[in-house]
Amino acid sequence: MTTAQVRLPEKLVPIFSPPRGSVQYRAAFGGRGSSKSVSFALMAAVWGYAEPLRILATRDIQVSIKESFHAELKGAIEMHDWLAGHYDVGVDYLRGRNGTEFIFRGLRHGVTTIKSLAKIDLTVVEEAEDVPESSWLALEATVFRQPKSELWAIWNPRSPESSVNKRMRQAPPPNALITEINWQDNPFFPKGLDDLRRREQERLDPNTYAHIWEGAYLTNSDAQVLGGKWRIAEFEPQPNWDGPYQGGDFGFAQDPTAAVRCWVNSDTLLVSHECFKQRLELDDYASALAIIPEFERYVTRWDNARPENISHLTRHGLPRSQAVAKWPGSLEDGIAFLRSFKEIVIHPRCVNLIREARLYSHKVDKKTNDVLPDIVDAHNHGWDAVRYAVTPMIKRRTSPTAIVGTWGRTANG
Repeated sequence: MTTAQVRLPEKLVPIFSPPRGSVQYRAAFGGRGSSKSVSFALMAAVWGYAEPLRILATRDIQVSIKESFHAELKGAIEMHDWLAGHYDVGVDYLRGRNGTEFIFRGLRHGVTTIKSLAKIDLTVVEEAEDVPESSWLALEATVFRQPKSELWAIWNPRSPESSVNKRMRQAPPPNALITEINWQDNPFFPKGLDDLRRREQERLDPNTYAHIWEGAYLTNSDAQVLGGKWRIAEFEPQPNWDGPYQGGDFGFAQDPTAAVRCWVNSDTLLVSHECFKQRLELDDYASALAIIPEFERYVTRWDNARPENISHLTRHGLPRSQAVAKWPGSLEDGIAFLRSFKEIVIHPRCVNLIREARLYSHKVDKKTNDVLPDIVDAHNHGWDAVRYAVTPMIKRRTSPTAIVGTWGRTANG
């Protein structure tokens, strides 16, 4: 008996390990370069090799075969000689020697023809983000008639209001295997594509880059606290820069402990390092923060809500830890100060801070879609640390009233 090997990204192994018919849905979402499309095409071809199947490959709009899943399937089949020998790949068809047949249809203008299809064993929905709810309803009513029928969906998220997002992420079916996969999860990610990704990381608007490469929603930049102020770029701190300035925000269970190192060059704020850790014990702070070179040598300003923590850190490896000054309106003053910089440059290694910069947002009125002055208390741990780091430079609207300096000392002495 001959055994064939199929290599998949690790994140997709549990998606395809259960046998055919054991679940109704298998799905993956994420950005460019994740290999989700080619992996799903490969597994569809493998299943069609193992037994005769009628496989529907569909998307929202398909004007011609060139705009279908045909090209992905052809490329996946050509990766393995044993698959290439099994399939007859024509210009507009794809058939297996055992009777497996691939059918290519568009949903937007072809729902009626899809309703007439019989005995569909497997349905692959490509670019599922664009498929409207009416098409999903018609499609599922048609393709789940066989005993082991399955529906696979792959998409790059754009809006939390899309039908596929509501179906597969907000309220996923109980009989579904779903995962997020991005370029970092792809062991076959080619160097040429990585070069393109790096160029686009510096060239594109951060929201656009995150949507294309990181599988993020296209967010409302008007609601972003730092919208239009930040970008991603590699840099090395220069001798004439001011800093470093360090800040930290305490966390433990759900909220991460976050610490950052910043620099100021004229009218530019630059964040060179970060450390994000969940469930970090106080005794482990010094070793965890060693990821930031010589972190213990510089003053680090921490949230003053936990003076006992700061006292502990000063005695256990981080002797220059201080409580940050706070005053009424210090949050708003801090954000205004950050936005007063011409730009904020974040080093690409600060992946958590980059994610927070995209998600740190004002509240939005659900009925009017108006951006409100109130700030959502989420995705702010790293940016709180940045605010603390630069607090001595912030012009205060009133005199400080909260704890400053060492444990137990107040602004009034």
